[in-house]
Amino acid sequence: MAIVLALLAAGANALATILQRVGIEEAGSAGSRSLMVRVLRRPVWIAGLALATASFLLQAVALSLGDLSAVQPVMVTELVFLLVILGIWFHRPLGWREWIGVVGTSIGLGVFLGLSSAVGGHQRPVREDWILLLAASVGGMLLASFLARRGPRSWKAACFGVAGGIAFALTAAFVKTAADQWGRGPWFVLTHWEAYAVAASGLSGLLISQHALEAGPVAASQSALLIVNPLASIVMGIWLFGDRLRLSGGRELVEGVFLGVMFFSLYVLSHSPLIVSSARDERLTSVARPAGAHGGELSSR
Repeated sequence: MAIVLALLAAGANALATILQRVGIEEAGSAGSRSLMVRVLRRPVWIAGLALATASFLLQAVALSLGDLSAVQPVMVTELVFLLVILGIWFHRPLGWREWIGVVGTSIGLGVFLGLSSAVGGHQRPVREDWILLLAASVGGMLLASFLARRGPRSWKAACFGVAGGIAFALTAAFVKTAADQWGRGPWFVLTHWEAYAVAASGLSGLLISQHALEAGPVAASQSALLIVNPLASIVMGIWLFGDRLRLSGGRELVEGVFLGVMFFSLYVLSHSPLIVSSARDERLTSVARPAGAHGGELSSR
């Protein structure tokens, strides 16, 4: 059930991204304060916000029912959903690159989850574990951000992607803790620091991801984020919540291979023209050309 909810959350977030992008485009390029007033008057943007909220709640329920090391890797399928939605939006059929990415991601993730079959995950993190994990996570994000100061644009974007992947994995860990506390009542959740840490780490991840988009190619930042996020989540799940992956009987080698297949497939997807183009100047509100016209190119401003 947790995996199904995670898939629904990933799909809802992908569609929310599209709707909010459309709402911002329709609102125009006014000043930031004026722009927020305008988007709040756009039903499509409000729908996107509602979907994003639903996605967050679905992810929280999935994390409360399942293990962090199993649920969070499923969330990377958001890129698959985003690709499919963009293909439909622009009436553009998926090419060989997209199909390799979609099939590879599905097979790699499915086999990894089927073989690893994470168990446990009900351990309550102690303060010492949180302190060590926070120190390691913040240190990793600061190091990656420092390394992003020099080098080519693709290197800078990838470094920020690494930092963003750690931040979002940390956010998921806080969400799981807050979701596990929900059974004791809302007041219990609000009187514990983890609920507020969700907002702090989520905002940090959002800011870092924006720096990644400004620093260089979206393919570089997305590739790094999509690889680091599930890996960091698996480590955090084992460290904090006592997740146990099945690694006996030679499973670890097969699991590693198919996890690599998933990462390679996500790398391929992040380089898809649909993903790269939609992250630049193309307007989703532009009328897409019919399929077959000029090869189904994305319409741009």
